Amino acid sequence: MKKALLIILLIPAITGLASAQLKKAAVNDLAFMAGTWTLKHEWGDMEEFWGPPMGDNMVSTFRCVKDGKIVFYEFMAIEQTDSIPVLKLRHFNKGSIGWEDKDKPYLMPVIKLTTNEVVFESLDKAVLITYKRLGPLKMDCILDEKGKDGKWKKDVFNYTLRK
Repeated sequence: MKKALLIILLIPAITGLASAQLKKAAVNDLAFMAGTWTLKHEWGDMEEFWGPPMGDNMVSTFRCVKDGKIVFYEFMAIEQTDSIPVLKLRHFNKGSIGWEDKDKPYLMPVIKLTTNEVVFESLDKAVLITYKRLGPLKMDCILDEKGKDGKWKKDVFNYTLRK
């Protein structure tokens, strides 16, 4: 019984340690994301452009259009800190009306990085965004969000590279 209790108590510590193991990463490690990615989705037609790494950053624009009308936009920048890249995200409605305060972008440091996969986590640990390159023309963007009820909701966006 004591061993089982000890294991149960150690699981959160081990899990937390696993996500804290990323000590060093560089923007250049994210070059696999570069390209213009598209898909047709129930939310609308989506296009996400990622420029290649340039210096200490990468930039991205995203748009979702349904029935010929904009649903929303995003502007994303990944900037290198001393040790890891951080995704800085802003959402916009039609008319370029921002969702976030002008001096408070949504910040998401890299918590996991392997060949062709990166995971960003929001500072409040309620959102994970994973980019996973599946092949020359395919990349998934996986959005995991923790609801107010504490349950996680997952949306997978299966992008195709536009040539």
